[in-house]
Amino acid sequence: MAADRPLRSDARRNRDRVLRAAQEVFGESGFDVPLDEIATRAGVGAGTVYRHFPTKEALFQAVVADRVAGLIADAQRRATEADPGVAFFDFLARLGAEGAAKRDTSDAIAVPGPLRDELHDALAVLLQRAQHAGAVRADITAADLVALFKGLLDVAHEADDPGRAGRVLALVIDGLRLPRL
Repeated sequence: MAADRPLRSDARRNRDRVLRAAQEVFGESGFDVPLDEIATRAGVGAGTVYRHFPTKEALFQAVVADRVAGLIADAQRRATEADPGVAFFDFLARLGAEGAAKRDTSDAIAVPGPLRDELHDALAVLLQRAQHAGAVRADITAADLVALFKGLLDVAHEADDPGRAGRVLALVIDGLRLPRL
């Protein structure tokens, strides 16, 4: 199919059904869900899914693109705030809230792709500003944060304890702060 040619109305409907189903399934189960499950939920065959999205990563990126773009824009906006520590920790709180609400957030920050890289870069800026302001330990990297949050968000969905994500996030935040003398 030519990239500049618009989709037929039935193909557009199928693509939209796949996206809606993928949004639901990824939100419930994360990236590891089989594409066949998405196709079944959308009421289409696996071939239809692959016609619109050649890889699971491409489908996942299409589903999380708006949310990740929103996180990136928020991080970039916060990078201009007067108090780098508050900006950093407020962004982490938002990331934790997003992850508690949607299971695929932990994958959105880890599955390779240009949006993930842009999010990591925006997070690195927030982290470096907070470190230079003395609000965050100097021995933490953006990659460390991503690993911490991937684990935190995964753990938050393992149990039927709605308070777990908040408690674990509080522990992570306390561990990131510079020790008080």
